[in-house]
Amino acid sequence: MSQHTVNGGIAFWYAQDGLPAPREPLPGDTSADICIVGGGYTGLWTAYYLKKAAPFLDITVLEAKFCGYGASGRNGGWLYNGIAGRDRYARLHGRDAAIRLQRAMNDTVGEVIRVAAEEGIDADIHHGGVLEVARTPAQAARLRAFHDAEVSFGERDRVLYGARETARRIRVAGAVSATWTPHGARLHPAKLVKGLAAAVEALGVTVHESTPVTEIKKGHAVTPYGTVRAPYILRCTEGFTAGIKGRRRDWLPMNSSMIATEPLPDAVWETIGWDGRETLGDMAHAYIYAQRTADGRIALGGRGVPYRYGSRTDNDGRTRPATVEALREMLTALFPTTAGARIDHAWSGVLGVPRDWCATVTLDRSTGLGWAGGYVGSGVATAHLAGRTLSDLVQQDSGQGGATELTTLPWVNHRVRPWEPEPLRWLGVRAMYAAYRGADRRESRGHSTETDRVARLADRISGRH
Repeated sequence: MSQHTVNGGIAFWYAQDGLPAPREPLPGDTSADICIVGGGYTGLWTAYYLKKAAPFLDITVLEAKFCGYGASGRNGGWLYNGIAGRDRYARLHGRDAAIRLQRAMNDTVGEVIRVAAEEGIDADIHHGGVLEVARTPAQAARLRAFHDAEVSFGERDRVLYGARETARRIRVAGAVSATWTPHGARLHPAKLVKGLAAAVEALGVTVHESTPVTEIKKGHAVTPYGTVRAPYILRCTEGFTAGIKGRRRDWLPMNSSMIATEPLPDAVWETIGWDGRETLGDMAHAYIYAQRTADGRIALGGRGVPYRYGSRTDNDGRTRPATVEALREMLTALFPTTAGARIDHAWSGVLGVPRDWCATVTLDRSTGLGWAGGYVGSGVATAHLAGRTLSDLVQQDSGQGGATELTTLPWVNHRVRPWEPEPLRWLGVRAMYAAYRGADRRESRGHSTETDRVARLADRISGRH
C-alpha cells in the first residue's frame, strides 16, 4: 500500500464530497407516531415514503453516528436489480411470486433515478446498466446459467455477449463472455444518502444523529440519551443489527473492502474502453464489483477479511494493507494498464447476511415492531424497495391504506433462524471464503467448465443456494 493511500476515514465517497454537517442527538425522552432506527438508505427511504403518503405523521429517525455512516455511504455505487434469496422464494412461494419480486426490483432502478431527479439530488447517476464478465471456462458456464436464469425470471431485455462483443464495451483481460442488463446504474453513494437525508428533513421528519439505540422493544427505542416511545418501531440497521440487545445472531455483519484509484489519464481509458459506464462484476466465487466514477477513477471492491469474531464492526473503515494489495492485484489482473496507477483511498464496511441469505421486510402486527435488511451486498436498490414496502405495511396496519402490490411480495414477513454461536460462526465464514478463494485459483488454472466441487460444497453448507 502506497504512503499516499488514505486508509479508512469512512470511505472515499466522503473524502471526495465531505462529511455531512452533524445533526443534534436525541435531547431526552420523547414520543412519535413512528420511530425508525437507522439513518441509512432503508431508514431514510421508509421515512420518505411514509411522510409523502401521510404528511401528518410524526416520524423520528435515530442514527448511531451520522446518516450514511454504514453501508449506505461505503458501497460500490451499484444501483441494480439483484436481490438476495429470489430462488429460495421461488421454491417457497412459487415461481410467479418470485417473478413479481424480480419485476419490482427492475422497476426500483428507475424509481430511484426518478426520485433523485425530482428532489434535486445530484448523485452522479449514469444509467448504463450492469455488465458481468467471465474470464475462465467455469466462469463462462456459470455466466450462461446465470443469464438464462435471469431471462427465465422475466428479463427479456438482457443480452449475452461473446469475447468480441464484450471487448467492444470494455476490455477486461481474458474476458471470454459477458451478460448485460439495462436494469442498473452507477451512482455516488454518499451524494445519494446526503441528498435523501436532506429531502426527508425538508418533509418534516425529525432526524437525531450520534444517538445509538441499544435496545428495541414493543413501543420503545432505548438510547443512552432517552427513550422514544412510538406505536411503530422500525429497525433499519442492516450490518449493524448485531449491536442491538438480543439481535447479535440475527444477521451476520459481512465485511467488504474497496479501493479507488487516482483519476486515470485518457491514454489508459483508451486501452480500457468502458465508455458506457456500466457497473462491472464478474463470475468468480470471491467476486469483484467496480464502477468508472464520474471523475474518471476506478472504484473496485471485494472481500477482504470477511468477518470479525463476535459480529464486531469497524469504526472508520480502516483496511488491512494485505487486503488493499489483494484488491490492487485484482484491478491490474482485470486492467493491466492500471499497473502504475496510484491508489488514492481504501476502505471497508459491513453488510447484513441472514442465515438463509434472503433479504426480508417484516412488520409484526402484534407488537408494532418492523425491520428490513439482509441485502447480502445488493442493498442500494433493495433498500429502496424495502423502504417502500415497510411504508406500505405500516399504512396497511394502521388503517391508512390496504394491501398493495408490494405488501404481497414473497419476501414480506419471511422468518429465518439465527446464525450459529461463536466460535462456529467465525470458523464457518472464514472456511467458506477460504474455500471460494481456493476454488477461484483452481478454476483459473484449469480448462473445465464445471464449477469447482469445493465451491459447490461451500454453497450448500453456507445456505447460499
